[in-house]
Amino acid sequence: MNWDDVRIFLAVARAGQILGAARRLELNHATVSRRIAALERALGAKLFRRLTTGSELTEEGERFLNVAERIEADMIAARAEIAGESDEIAGVVRIGAPDGFGVAFLAPRLGALTERHPGLSIQLVPVPRSFSLSRREADIAITVERPTEGRLVAGKLVDYTLSLYASRDYAERYGLPRSVADLKQHRLIGYVPDLLISLSLDYGPEIMPDWQASFAVSSALGQVEAVRSGAGIGILHTFIARAHEDLVPVAIAPPIRRGYWLVYHETVRPLRRVQAVSAFIAAAVEAERARFV
Repeated sequence: MNWDDVRIFLAVARAGQILGAARRLELNHATVSRRIAALERALGAKLFRRLTTGSELTEEGERFLNVAERIEADMIAARAEIAGESDEIAGVVRIGAPDGFGVAFLAPRLGALTERHPGLSIQLVPVPRSFSLSRREADIAITVERPTEGRLVAGKLVDYTLSLYASRDYAERYGLPRSVADLKQHRLIGYVPDLLISLSLDYGPEIMPDWQASFAVSSALGQVEAVRSGAGIGILHTFIARAHEDLVPVAIAPPIRRGYWLVYHETVRPLRRVQAVSAFIAAAVEAERARFV
């Protein structure tokens, strides 16, 4: 079996289409199709169903995907050892993170890591979306739930809290609610429900069963800025809100507790650059654990 054919198979499986895989591999579309066909002949099995929307794994393809990822893991480990990666931490590591944690916490701190390792390049993608580690959209992902599927390595980073906040200007103009029931008399800042990446982020009902935002923003940092502008009262990450002196807590409900997890795919476990970045993030969080709750 040709490793290059396996590598191309993995790219198509992760991209969900031959054209997308060809672009990622910087190969001709016809070359990718030909190599997949050669692999299917060698295995005596059809690995993909060709659809108008792309390529879908067959049952045999799903089974071979597990085998291919184990081969990939062995190849990564071998390259790391033979190429001497144990002597230098270098290369690109992409981190996918929720925008609040990515921008407010990670972005100001990761420069110290690249200064420590000049050959290391960090790509931080702090947007309000989920990342597929199996499709290699990121090397490391920060998630709000522990993943339950896939060959993933996950570790709890920290618990964090969210609470109600208003701007000082809003409090002076409209006063603050004295009870949860009083919230109905105020403008509320919230999130866009159908764009949530996880049901665990639908925390409005934990404050008030019929929580309805008059102004919805699909990012945590956007919600912070909306509240700071005086547009209303919102549920904000405590570790972000505390950094803004113009925000005041609205202490009428218990804090909401959630958690951050650090996750990466099992196949990249041997890479020292991934381990170095993971350890740095964990250490940075541990050093400032108190600010999250």
